[in-house]
Amino acid sequence: MTVSIEIRGLLIESVMAGIADGSLELGAAVRRLRIEVAKMQQTQFAKMCKISVRTLIQIEQGEGNPTLNSLNAVFRPFGLQMGVMRRPDRLR
Repeated sequence: MTVSIEIRGLLIESVMAGIADGSLELGAAVRRLRIEVAKMQQTQFAKMCKISVRTLIQIEQGEGNPTLNSLNAVFRPFGLQMGVMRRPDRLR
């Protein structure tokens, strides 16, 4: 079952908002994108992202210390990448 472009966009926006407001951890975000948007099993998704299944599992479980390259690899299929932004609780 494929996801329409509109639904895909809404899901990605929802994940981005959850990460930004702190209600969604990175690992949970990756898992949600993989399952709800990509509709892939871990082995398929890891292969597509050119990372090991073990690395993907660790990222999704919030374990280990993933590299920036690994994190970017799992977000890239969704048009996303890791970045730096100002914290909302900090004054300029």
